[in-house]
Amino acid sequence: MMLILLPLLAAVAAEAPSPPPPALAVAVEEALGRAATGTRIGLLVVDEAGREVLAVRPDERFVPASNTKLFTTAAAFALLETNAPDTAAGASVRLEQRGALRDVVVVGAGDARLSSAADCSSDCLATLVSAVARETKVVGDVIGDDSAFPDERWPAGMSWNNMVGKYGTGISALTVDDNEVAVTVRPVRAGVAAEVTGDGYYRIDNRVTVVPAGGKRSIGYIREPGSDLLRLTGTIPADAPPYEVRLGIDDPAHRAAWRFADMLRAAGVRVTGQVGVRHRPLMSADDPSVRGNAPAAKPPVGPVLAKLTPAPLIEDLVHTNKVSQNLHTELLLRRLGAVSGSGSVADGHAAMDAVLQRAGIARWQYDFGDGSGMSNYNRVTPRASVTLLRWGAEQPWGAAWRGTFPIAGTDGTLRNRFKATSLEGRLFAKTGSLNASNALAGYFLTKSGRTFTFAAYANDMPGDVSATAALDAALVAVAEAH
Repeated sequence: MMLILLPLLAAVAAEAPSPPPPALAVAVEEALGRAATGTRIGLLVVDEAGREVLAVRPDERFVPASNTKLFTTAAAFALLETNAPDTAAGASVRLEQRGALRDVVVVGAGDARLSSAADCSSDCLATLVSAVARETKVVGDVIGDDSAFPDERWPAGMSWNNMVGKYGTGISALTVDDNEVAVTVRPVRAGVAAEVTGDGYYRIDNRVTVVPAGGKRSIGYIREPGSDLLRLTGTIPADAPPYEVRLGIDDPAHRAAWRFADMLRAAGVRVTGQVGVRHRPLMSADDPSVRGNAPAAKPPVGPVLAKLTPAPLIEDLVHTNKVSQNLHTELLLRRLGAVSGSGSVADGHAAMDAVLQRAGIARWQYDFGDGSGMSNYNRVTPRASVTLLRWGAEQPWGAAWRGTFPIAGTDGTLRNRFKATSLEGRLFAKTGSLNASNALAGYFLTKSGRTFTFAAYANDMPGDVSATAALDAALVAVAEAH
């Protein structure tokens, strides 16, 4: 690795306005040498005036993983109302007459926080259930309507095998409980099958066996796309605590309607019909007459019986970046697309393009297939990310945006990184991790208290071995040298 990095740093010195001090160059070289052979690294650090402190492939394109969320959330701050109650996104419920019966229609508008939890205190599905229960004790069908956005449930370029887990759950204008279903595996006694419980949404093929105390817990799960059959395999020790598996959902609107029907029954309302959905189909990309490839949604039928008003969007933006929540970011992208378009992914990216153009980022410096970073089609240069971060810091919302970033050694996805280093509590950045891709970009305070802006990417790690230790060590070296 040493022989590979020596010419690399020599090239850096030739391209940068001034080469890094020899001691820093050696320290960075040693740090990056921790990455597996074959890893491609991009790193740009600039000072308060935008002068390059360190540059390694700053203009090459990298898979940014969840660093993509930096771009989506910056556009959200720029284009959406973040501090007032989020009236635009709240779910609502209607009753529609159909013969002698009235159907229940639950309508989504892009809210990411709708909850059916028993301890829910705000933005609760139960509020809509109560409104129906006060109106009638018998209903026909229960329908989930997510036609506020076109039916684009997964981003282009996302690996299909991610669909079964919570990180790859479907995207919909009507979502509840993060579009996740929980299944709990409990050991009974060694030599028999484990006990598996869920809420009945998925059929379960349980093949988990209980092994003697002290054994290894190794539980896998498989569900083919479009199927409701979940197969659990592996082992759980007899002395292990219950283990919860959180699974993704293919049709979030159906799940929301199914959950609503279940809660109606619990509230004493008889459901005589079926659980159904109303989607808005995505139009062919070959039709140039349709902006964003999605027709406008038809207005719902019937008066609103009740509507929820979620808390200000800023609260969700903090949650989204701190824990790197994919579903919430994808809904932000679609909401951006609805500002002046149809709510499609294409319209969301058009809105982002306009913001990034204002930030001074050249179009060739990035490509996005989604808003969250799950797509392998995403590409950015370190310079594009640094440009965005420097521009964002100058905006009226810049401090609030930075406040959504994880803090090194303190919270979010950085809570266990940079511990006992000079950057603990002094680095504020968005992380990223995907197949053979690690990313980190944001701001940090140097040893002398200066504020540097940076973007660090590692791609093509053999065997998908993490390169975060190498990137972190390089950043610590820069902070220590200044």
